[in-house]
Amino acid sequence: MTDVVVIGAGQAGLAAGYYLRRAGIDFTILDAQESPGGAWRHAWPSLRLFSPAQYSSLPGRMMPAPAAGDYPSADDTVAYLTDYEQRYQLPIVRPATAHAVRRADGRLAVETGTRTWHARIVVSATGTWWRPYVPHYPGMRAFRGRQLHTAQYRGPEPFRGRRVVIVGGGNSAAQILAELSTVAQTTWVTLRPPRLLPDELDGRALFALATRHQQGGESIGALGDIVAVTPVKQARDRGVLKAEPMFSRVTPTGVAWPDGSALECDVILWCTGFRPALGHLAPLKLRGPDGLIPTDGTRARAEPRLHLIGYGDWTGAASATLIGASRTAREMVSQIRRQLS
Repeated sequence: MTDVVVIGAGQAGLAAGYYLRRAGIDFTILDAQESPGGAWRHAWPSLRLFSPAQYSSLPGRMMPAPAAGDYPSADDTVAYLTDYEQRYQLPIVRPATAHAVRRADGRLAVETGTRTWHARIVVSATGTWWRPYVPHYPGMRAFRGRQLHTAQYRGPEPFRGRRVVIVGGGNSAAQILAELSTVAQTTWVTLRPPRLLPDELDGRALFALATRHQQGGESIGALGDIVAVTPVKQARDRGVLKAEPMFSRVTPTGVAWPDGSALECDVILWCTGFRPALGHLAPLKLRGPDGLIPTDGTRARAEPRLHLIGYGDWTGAASATLIGASRTAREMVSQIRRQLS
């Protein structure tokens, strides 16, 4: 038995581990991956963070400046997270997939298939990457081309010379569009007109807005949604960052709009986000009507021995980002220390 079990060794889990160690709390981190880096290991190579390295660091260890460009890549982030967990010698057990969390004898039991871990507190930090979200549109099953989600994208070469429809108005869609448009015929489709942040602003502004929004203030979309990293700026200058309104259905050979217009394509790439990976918490029966677990901060209202971190603004302002996870983890561990005492 241990005081705290953290599920997940991505950026949120590592930030939690840093503060737990600093607080002198006995803890173990369980990670389903075979090596460090969390979801960043599975991202496409050209993916860029939205903030410079000095503003994308976990507590106690500054992220080194990237070898190329202003914004760190996915590989830069994996290297940083690998170094981070080694530097602080965090007690990580891997691969260890948490299949279920249950109540047991006044504690919480985390079942991994090969072992059950008992803890006074469980921190769920599994993130969202493992639950890609694709909305339903009529005709999707009849499409004869290829459909894939952001989570399956690995680079532009398989799409060279193809006709690709990219769906989604966020940063991932914009970055993938910027890359694919150099080798493929691309069409960008969004629910609402995408808006780029001014060139001089980056993820720091988004984090500040997320914080104010959570406090009941300014809207997150007040400045814009998409950070103008270098590839996105280049795509803008080439004139390819022009979005069409969302189509209403998928045809066997492409997509169609309510006015009867249609577009033939070979590939539909859904950059439509993710949902929290919470399947391991199902035995606790905590989810509300919206599918989320009601919380006060990071603490589950109906199960105070459970904390959740790294799922976005729901569990802390921008807590799915490196800087947001760090700030949320500090507050969470302060509360955990009070609970344990």
